[in-house]
Amino acid sequence: MGLFDRFRRKPRPGVLRTASNQDTSHLEKWAASRRGVEAYVEPKTTVTETTVVLVAHDGEWTRRRVASPDAARSFARKLGMPIYDAGIVGYPKRMRDYTARQKKLGNG
Repeated sequence: MGLFDRFRRKPRPGVLRTASNQDTSHLEKWAASRRGVEAYVEPKTTVTETTVVLVAHDGEWTRRRVASPDAARSFARKLGMPIYDAGIVGYPKRMRDYTARQKKLGNG
């Protein structure tokens, strides 16, 4: 550990950030403020931990880290939303359409 390492704001390269209570809180608030929300679990990669993507009825979406696929399923059950494995079923067309609309508007 270098002399000034403790003052760094960003994690060191190669160190994955894990899920936090802030991530879960964001997901809960986001889902509560939208309708028709579904969850899509994304597997852990060499770059990120396991994540969950929430997609609303209109295709608006958000992504946050979760502790594990089981934690994502538990989260979805708790909020009463359907959950899918993004690696198996892919993402809904409405999500891609929403992203394309945002890019055209200059928001993405």
